[in-house]
Amino acid sequence: MIPQRDTKINKLRYGLYVVSTPIGNLGDITLRAIDILKQSEYILCEDTRVSKNLLKKYNIKSQLISNHKFNESKNISKIIKILDSKKIVSIISDAGTPSISDPGAIIINECIKHNIDVYPIPGPSAVSAAVSISGFSEKYYFYGFFPQKNKNLREDFNILSNLDCSIVFFISSKKINKAIETIKNFFSGRKILICREISKFYEEYLRTNIDDLKKYEKIPKGELTIVISEKNRKKKLSYNLDESDKQNIKKMIKSLSIKDITNLISKNTNVSKKEIYNFCLKLKNEK
Repeated sequence: MIPQRDTKINKLRYGLYVVSTPIGNLGDITLRAIDILKQSEYILCEDTRVSKNLLKKYNIKSQLISNHKFNESKNISKIIKILDSKKIVSIISDAGTPSISDPGAIIINECIKHNIDVYPIPGPSAVSAAVSISGFSEKYYFYGFFPQKNKNLREDFNILSNLDCSIVFFISSKKINKAIETIKNFFSGRKILICREISKFYEEYLRTNIDDLKKYEKIPKGELTIVISEKNRKKKLSYNLDESDKQNIKKMIKSLSIKDITNLISKNTNVSKKEIYNFCLKLKNEK
């Protein structure tokens, strides 16, 4: 449900507002997000030091509550009590959308249990930004951050490598070199886009074939968003000659060599040369 203005009192509906914030450039915040944050009595934020930079720029003076992965569970009772008292509360992360590879899911689920309205305030997304410039399939699977253990990564890659769509990952730049060999082993034949510091001053984009991917000589700074392309669709060969092809071969077998027939038929069909050759050989032996 999209929150609507009460034009009489010019106030928002009570509840929790999940507000997307810029992933880099502070100018990417939406006008609606600014308005919501200004009207919020409390803002849950991942790192108060990071959030203050954004809030100061837009003169937002709402009270901050620290809410990160280490205290999110402890905050539940306090936040639910605030929301039950008919307060407008927003939740933001350091960058992007809360609960998407960031804190937020625990509190959102608790609000749902307590029948407290939760409203999304859309905005910048590293995932959609990366996919939009990739040139790969618009159908994509978002994985999130790489797991800590290589064993878990290999297990997941074994499944993901069978998906015929774009696949999006987040990874710390410190871990990219260790992951490259695993990426090459499971996604050989595909293309890759590595995005660094999207929308920031030093943003950088690397496009290459996965088989040509090399380790960084100097570890890049910042978090990386990786997009792997869909499978390389090779021309599928049919293993069966249709009746019309067979009739044509029977006519040609009297005047042309098996090699010539094979080359001629393969140009006009998707049938493998081996299948054509074997059929011609069978006709020759029947004589």
